[in-house]
Amino acid sequence: MGVHDGPEYAVKALDHAWEQRGQPEKVMFHSDQGSQYASRKFRQRLWRYRMTQSMSRRGNCWDNAPMERLFRSLKSEWIPAIGYRDLPEAQKDVGSYLMGYYNRQRPHAFNDGISPVAAEENLKILSGIS
Repeated sequence: MGVHDGPEYAVKALDHAWEQRGQPEKVMFHSDQGSQYASRKFRQRLWRYRMTQSMSRRGNCWDNAPMERLFRSLKSEWIPAIGYRDLPEAQKDVGSYLMGYYNRQRPHAFNDGISPVAAEENLKILSGIS
């Protein structure tokens, strides 16, 4: 198991996302059937935040098509063919792609050609959420 595979890392990421989005209510959390998402600690955190858990069916990549698409885009658009010199370089570069380009700049067909951040902002405006 890697350093970022356990439930502690998943809980920390969930806490960060929940705080960053203003502690939203009535949210569904979808994932694969990874042990970190099935762990008691993670399920308790979802319960605390009153989130509904949804998991892909075992071996069915279509249940998790948006994540599969993200990884395909990352591999085809961003990661250099020769790879990275070391883990810190890879972490920095992949973080830049995910948190910068992919979420804030890259147009997404599913969002009518706008980025996920812009689509989320539009949804807040339409829903009257500030």
